[in-house]
Amino acid sequence: MRRRDFLAATAASALPLACRRRPEFPFTGELVGPDLALGHWLRGGSFPDPERFEPVSVLIVGGGVAGLSAAWRLAGAGLEDFRVLELEREPGGTSRSGRNHVSAFPWAAHYLPVPDRGNQAVLRLLKDCGVLGGFDARGNPLFAEEATVRAPEERLFAYGQWWEGLYLRAGASGEDERQYHAFFEEVDRWAAFRDGRGRPAFSIPRSRCSDVPAIRSLDSISFGAWLDARSLTSPRLRWLLDYACRDDYGSRLDTTSAWAGLFYFAARKQGPGEDSRPLLTWPQGNGFLVDHLRRASGARLRCGVMATSIRAQKDGLLVTAWDALNQRRLGFQAQRVIFAGPQHVARHVVEGLHAARPASVRIRNAPWLVANLTLRDRPKESSFPLAWDNVPRDSEALGYVVATHQSLQDHGPTVWTWYKPFAGPDCDAERARLRALDWPACARMVMDDLRPAHPDLESLVAHLDVMRWGHAMVRPAPGLLWDPEFLALARPFGNVHFAHTELSGLALFEEAQDHGIRAAEEVLAALGHRDGSWR
Repeated sequence: MRRRDFLAATAASALPLACRRRPEFPFTGELVGPDLALGHWLRGGSFPDPERFEPVSVLIVGGGVAGLSAAWRLAGAGLEDFRVLELEREPGGTSRSGRNHVSAFPWAAHYLPVPDRGNQAVLRLLKDCGVLGGFDARGNPLFAEEATVRAPEERLFAYGQWWEGLYLRAGASGEDERQYHAFFEEVDRWAAFRDGRGRPAFSIPRSRCSDVPAIRSLDSISFGAWLDARSLTSPRLRWLLDYACRDDYGSRLDTTSAWAGLFYFAARKQGPGEDSRPLLTWPQGNGFLVDHLRRASGARLRCGVMATSIRAQKDGLLVTAWDALNQRRLGFQAQRVIFAGPQHVARHVVEGLHAARPASVRIRNAPWLVANLTLRDRPKESSFPLAWDNVPRDSEALGYVVATHQSLQDHGPTVWTWYKPFAGPDCDAERARLRALDWPACARMVMDDLRPAHPDLESLVAHLDVMRWGHAMVRPAPGLLWDPEFLALARPFGNVHFAHTELSGLALFEEAQDHGIRAAEEVLAALGHRDGSWR
């Protein structure tokens, strides 16, 4: 790669991906980040060294939740000499958010299940954010009312109208109901399980889960095959479980590990017979948590900066980077690096990693499309009223969440965040489909999906922005989660430590935070800081 070509490409990538009003739509909109092209420049080519390498104790590469959590942990231990590099113009990864004249809104992750009392890291963060209000007599955490999803929480569009909840009970047969209860009795059995060390079968984060053979064996088959073996064939039940896989994993019943399928339900229970834990949310979704985490980095967070190489030297690590916003080369000399990005990027950046750890474990990342619709007013409703989460049953998309739901603004302008996972079996082919979509194609997809439930919606939309996530979330495919080679990816490589939700095989905020804190504590120990553990 010639330097002139590289500079031209990165300069072009900094231009707005705007696609303004088109004749077929009465509203404006544009494609917004993340930049699908800039990161691909890491593949191949050589990048010249900068004239100077800035000395730093710890360099964090990646400003998603894992990287920001690592910085939060380092700052909490009193280690101030660190930097965070983030490729995009805004940190947070899939937990980032936006804001306009109507409301703040999420750009992907938009809720957090209420943590149990054993999840110390999340509780510490929520306390710092002012959301944790104390504990009840049994030691269970209490949370601010404004952060707990208020009713109505969920509704489903089917048979031409909206219904409460996500399981369609209207028209359900006796056999449908029997199978529904049989499945959740199985979930209760796993929720009650404890191994010889007192560890649950499923917990959030997964580092707290049991690893006994009976649990690991669930990863060897698909969720669909696990249901087949128990004759759980009810189309209504299967739709609900497939929806859960698409929602949390960007995959389907036959491409999701049975371990991950059961984890989705059992890990959100404290015990058998209990409902799933309530959810915490904010107008900006998990961007609320990102806004707090980034404060720990302050000016040490540098956005629009792409690490291009990390190589070992006798006195530490040399890191080269490209500042796309200012069009200049940067260099850092670090004692330790926390690489808080996905493995397919790490192999191109960390010198020697690809040879030492061949890509024998194929990690699949599902692409997503997310749109934010700014509405002048709400569509007319004639059945169950607008909820926080609104899901059309006969759709490949997941519906939308309402940004103003928690603010008690039930009338007038609002912002809806619409989600579509590209859940086909071949992630590479799905990514190519996503890349081929321009703004008009995306807008048509959104409006076509919502029109059956809201025939008058198009006239109410003032603006529709779209974000394409090429590698939105790791898929927990059968056989991945307990593969020894996959688990080994979280181990340090020399003085490089790894932190990313991908290393859990589960694209959850809590998993990213857990890996960020783990990596930071590895670094603190290596540098001689004794500060206990937050995990």
